[in-house]
Amino acid sequence: MLQAAHEIAQILSEDGVSYDADVLEHHGHSDWSTSNSPGRAVAVVYPRSTEDVSAIARICSRLRVPMVPFGAGSSVEGNFSQPHSGICIDLSFMDRILAFHPDDMDVVVQPGVNWVDLNTHIAPSGLFAPMDPSPTATIGGMVSTNCSGTNAFRYGTMKDWVLNLTVVLADGTVIKTRRRPRKTSAGYNLTSLFVGAEGTLGIVTEATLKLAPIPQATSVAVVPFPSIHAAATTATALIRSGIPLAALEIMDERQMAILNTHGSPAVRKRHWAEQPTLFLKFSGTPDAVAADIARISTLVSDLTNNTAPFHFARTPQEEIDLWAARKESLFTMTSMRPDGYEMWSTDVAVPVSRLAEIIDWSRQECGQLGIFASVIGHVGDGNFHVAMMYDPRDAEQTERVGKAVKGMMDKALEMEGTVSGEHAIGIGKKGCLREELGEETIGMMRAVKRAVDPRWVMNPGKVFDWQ
Repeated sequence: MLQAAHEIAQILSEDGVSYDADVLEHHGHSDWSTSNSPGRAVAVVYPRSTEDVSAIARICSRLRVPMVPFGAGSSVEGNFSQPHSGICIDLSFMDRILAFHPDDMDVVVQPGVNWVDLNTHIAPSGLFAPMDPSPTATIGGMVSTNCSGTNAFRYGTMKDWVLNLTVVLADGTVIKTRRRPRKTSAGYNLTSLFVGAEGTLGIVTEATLKLAPIPQATSVAVVPFPSIHAAATTATALIRSGIPLAALEIMDERQMAILNTHGSPAVRKRHWAEQPTLFLKFSGTPDAVAADIARISTLVSDLTNNTAPFHFARTPQEEIDLWAARKESLFTMTSMRPDGYEMWSTDVAVPVSRLAEIIDWSRQECGQLGIFASVIGHVGDGNFHVAMMYDPRDAEQTERVGKAVKGMMDKALEMEGTVSGEHAIGIGKKGCLREELGEETIGMMRAVKRAVDPRWVMNPGKVFDWQ
């Protein structure tokens, strides 16, 4: 491994390779997740082009050294952990927008481009990339985990917005999965093969993304409820109403209480009802948004017998402040975590008809642990998250938290759901993936990996094991 790092340094220069202990720790451990491995890479390398990545892959393949791609480090299932050590390939310097085609509504970017920066750059064209994950996320990681976020209810997930990819395979071979037209029937759909593969099949070095028109008007509303069941049941009714909401999110009473004490100054300008709350986003023409708000308000009133107050943004700034309450949740929870404690954040997704049931069930299970546990999620597409803070030095507590998470996975599968709605598998959910898909399907995945990575050096130990 050190020999590989030395050879890579001759290509990238000494500035392109780091052995610093703090750098290695930052690239090998996530404070947002318990899906961490004890191993660390021997070096972090910083390519700046597809050619650099290809050269790195050739060296690592020849020496049988594991390669672990690293984007922004915001994933939560140990996707960038290094259980077999190796070389960590940090793509943050590959952050250029290579081509922008506003008339075709697409853009070509390197993997280190931050999605917020991208949208800021192209905003004058009236277009945007509609995925909405962590604000720190970069395109390479978003592709590799098939991310989504709050806008998925209306716009789908990352797989729906990737036109083609340039990928470096394990032996250094560079391929382009398809050309730029939005429609093609030319051969296998290799683009989708790499979206969500978590860097286990190759390293994405360029991505061509479809773009969407920025809505003419938007608005946000919040609705508190007396119980999590009432909020989830109303969410299901809103989904079935056919009203084209842009986003539909849920936060429980613990999350709302956190906003009042630990939220940003903008969020704390108002006092939030410490009750389970739905956050709704509207988008479209001004007339359409006004009509949708009126229809949703009437529907919520009818469903709750006028017991759920409906608050909607009256100014653009209030809209920003209301939605910030939802977007700040993970960072706020992380900042209030006691010293020495870890946060176990996980997600599942189920058919929307079972949403209220599994949220209720999960709340009851977590509530018996005697620790901080909170529900938050993208209920518009049946996806929700549970976050729990626990003391890893307490073996009994750690075991109970692990059992609660495993129980939630089992319950989701019982409901014909999935163990990962948007966080991918990493090292944290490999066993659950086997239960979800079965050995035959995992065997097919292994066959694909062995075909393109016979030495098993591309992000090994993620998604599934060698056997």
